[in-house]
Amino acid sequence: WQFCIWKLLLVIFLKDSLMWYIQNHGRGEETLHGPIFIQEPSDITYSMGSANPEILLNCTAKGYPLPYYRWKQNGTDIDLTMSYHYRLVGGSLAINNPHKNQDIGTYQCLATNSFGTILSRKAKLQFAYLENFETRPRSPVSVREGQGVVLLSLSYTWIFNNTTLDLREDSRRFVSQATGNLYLAKVEPWDVGNYTCAVSSAGAQRQARGAPTALSLRADGVMGEYEPKIEVRFPETTYAAKGSSVSLECFALGNPVPSISWKRSDGNSLAKKIQHNRTGGVLEIPEVEQEDEGSYECIAANTRGINIARGQLFVYAPPEWDKKIQNAFLSLYDSLFWECKARGKPSPSYSWLKNGQPLMSEVRFLSPLISSSSFHLFIYPIQAKPFWDSVAPVCLFFPRVVLLEDGSLRISNISKLDAGVYTCVATNQFGTARNSGNLVVKERTVITIPPSDTDATVGESIVLPCQVSHDPSLDVAFSWSFNGQRIDLSRGIHHFERIGRESAGDLMIRNIQLNHSGKYVCMVQTSLDSQSATADIIVRGPPGPPEDVKVEHVSSTTAGLSWKPGADNNSPVQIYSVQTRTPFSVGWQAVATAPEVINGRTHKATVVDLSPWVEYEFRVVASNSVGIGEPSRPSPGNEDSIKTVDTCRPLLTALSPQPVSEELQNGEGFGYVVMFRPLGSTSWTKAAVASVESSKYIYRNESITPLSPFEVKVGVYNNEGEGTLSSISIIYSGEDEPQMAPAGASALSVSAAAVEVSWLPIPWNRHTGRVLGYEVLYWIDDPKESTAGKVRVSGNVTAKNITGLRANTVYFAAVRAYNTAGTGPSSTPVNVTTKKSPPSQPPANIAWKLTNSKICLNWEHVKTMENESEVLGYKILYRQNRQSKAHILETNNTSAELLVPFEEDYLIEIRTVSDGGDGSSSEEIRIPKISSKKLQNFESRGWTGRK
Repeated sequence: WQFCIWKLLLVIFLKDSLMWYIQNHGRGEETLHGPIFIQEPSDITYSMGSANPEILLNCTAKGYPLPYYRWKQNGTDIDLTMSYHYRLVGGSLAINNPHKNQDIGTYQCLATNSFGTILSRKAKLQFAYLENFETRPRSPVSVREGQGVVLLSLSYTWIFNNTTLDLREDSRRFVSQATGNLYLAKVEPWDVGNYTCAVSSAGAQRQARGAPTALSLRADGVMGEYEPKIEVRFPETTYAAKGSSVSLECFALGNPVPSISWKRSDGNSLAKKIQHNRTGGVLEIPEVEQEDEGSYECIAANTRGINIARGQLFVYAPPEWDKKIQNAFLSLYDSLFWECKARGKPSPSYSWLKNGQPLMSEVRFLSPLISSSSFHLFIYPIQAKPFWDSVAPVCLFFPRVVLLEDGSLRISNISKLDAGVYTCVATNQFGTARNSGNLVVKERTVITIPPSDTDATVGESIVLPCQVSHDPSLDVAFSWSFNGQRIDLSRGIHHFERIGRESAGDLMIRNIQLNHSGKYVCMVQTSLDSQSATADIIVRGPPGPPEDVKVEHVSSTTAGLSWKPGADNNSPVQIYSVQTRTPFSVGWQAVATAPEVINGRTHKATVVDLSPWVEYEFRVVASNSVGIGEPSRPSPGNEDSIKTVDTCRPLLTALSPQPVSEELQNGEGFGYVVMFRPLGSTSWTKAAVASVESSKYIYRNESITPLSPFEVKVGVYNNEGEGTLSSISIIYSGEDEPQMAPAGASALSVSAAAVEVSWLPIPWNRHTGRVLGYEVLYWIDDPKESTAGKVRVSGNVTAKNITGLRANTVYFAAVRAYNTAGTGPSSTPVNVTTKKSPPSQPPANIAWKLTNSKICLNWEHVKTMENESEVLGYKILYRQNRQSKAHILETNNTSAELLVPFEEDYLIEIRTVSDGGDGSSSEEIRIPKISSKKLQNFESRGWTGRK
């Protein structure tokens, strides 16, 4: 034991002595130490037009012994024996007659002496050059007036008719500083001319001009109004270093010219330091800080609609050291723990290098890994004679990596650093077996911009974002579901369209409707993992029609109404209004009510200021913050309760507003005095009505002609005498129903579901009766069926289309006149047979191709069944993908040509035309947007067939 103790003390003394010697011996240049960089290479951009034929990448290090130098390009050692191209100047690398294809890349300097090797920071060598434009002339561009146009370029300046364009004050024109393209939001007649792109480069020290592009107006009409189409979109994801400046571009085509505005999608307000250019198309964020990180929106709007572009700004900070490692002096077999800590965003990862090479299995890592070579380190071993150490071996514990009892290896919280080849070794007394497997670690798929809950108004177009970050080696697939049902975007459903690029599955909902309210789920799938995000959409619209409108009581000038509320369509009803229609009015008109303003919680009202002796219909309309809804069904007609006189001639009815209550009768023997005379007469006829409860007096006289005007006033009396009389009112005697049947009735088959019935008008006079309109009766002469119908037309109309009929069926029809007294005699019945059903089969085997800027189509002739109408021709319905209105071309052939511009995708369908009406339509065909450069390739492809 004494021997062991003395031996241990001797080792400790030798170790401490040697460490003191190394740290303190030779304070001057003779001190032994490893290489330390004095100067490291920096990024260089070399102009191809430079007069200097050589590039110098600096590298200087100190150390004792003096270090020698090596260089790497793109991770590969450079052969410095190529003296004609590379040479060392000290430790710096000189490149003679640099060539951009050969010398572009990343360079690192390595300094080595007997203590080891250090590796410099990476320096990028880039080349600035500007080549001439293609010599071939550019194709002219022809557009409709009002249409938007994009002229492609390489850089920043455009010249118009040899005059440099000034775009700073013009919201119609925009030059992208990212691509150099020129955008005209809406072409005006004075935009016609020659446009030339001029490209200059300070680095390349030269300027180049392209061939001019001629812009002209087409002669086939002016472009109609359409919603904004965003042509310049800032990236879905933008990364910016803290302290740098960021410019986001956004510009839209549209008619009228869209306005551009910006906001943050995350609800934060735009920082005050943020600047806009004069057209609003560029958002500039100077001196980016952490609080500038977030989602940004560009909103392009005009009177036709709104379109939105979204993107995410991420702010990062390069790593900065919090704790640096220091040189260490150790004896052989000593353990070493170095703490290395840095800050940055994203959080730095860590890696270790030994002599410029990644450190392998001899080191156990207790912290993550980062690629960094800014600080190097040296271990100075102190050699001593080995001796037995009684200390038990130390085993480091790593809970993230666990060897299970059955020999399996479990790795938790896996990262890319765990990737590699793993070998399992099994040993027993008979030998050893090995098995290896390769662990490949991919980046996790993350939804960076998920869809958010949205309120929308009927008719709007909205975009639900769904943008992801994923491993670039994996393909990503997007799908959407609505209320649990998958949306099949491949079928070209009218309202739904996926937009965005590879890492975006944004869903656009065009012309959104009430039935689009619900839960939307974006599902992202790769071969390794999947993610989903959910958003709820509430679509708000004008209210639905009120229901069950009833007339509860009627007087000579008022009517009490009640109704039940309809659907509020996600926006509470604010106001109800009442409309009325009479046989004498033209359409429905608003009417005064009590209360004057009917709030959304009130479902009763009294209509006031009505005229006596008029038949009224009522309907109710609801309004909310979105708009005015559809009106209710008209109140049920009740002639006796709504009209103010009987309809039997010769009668004259005078009405009291309401019975007088007992407290106002002021005595016994109460009754009413009714006085009336023909309008224009001087003498009054007087009558007494003794009943207190009476509110009606009927005067019968066979000599009164229909609809004769009378002046009427009503008073009261009792045993004490007569009271005051009311003011004079004008009422009319009753009328007879029409006395004649319409002549000349006939019927014509229009289609499989409609016929037209016509007749001659009845001349009106006092003997034939007034005519307010006509009533058409129609039926099937089949005792097994009771199918019959009745439609009315008001005014002097002499024809009516009857729809909703059965195909290939005999119908009978008759016509009669009507007025407020009722209907007159019917005409002699006429019969007509509806046409056969339209063809049930749609056009098939449709093929298309592009040639001479035209879409050529052909298809097979449709054969019909025995009970179907023959095909007389075809209708081609075509529209731009972003437009809802379709154009129609009719043809008798099984082929057609469409002369259309290719600035948008086109949707085309074909349907049959027959006597029985239009038949079934084919499935929609999508013709993709084709640039003029690609058009020639499409013209040579031949026919593209789709069934």
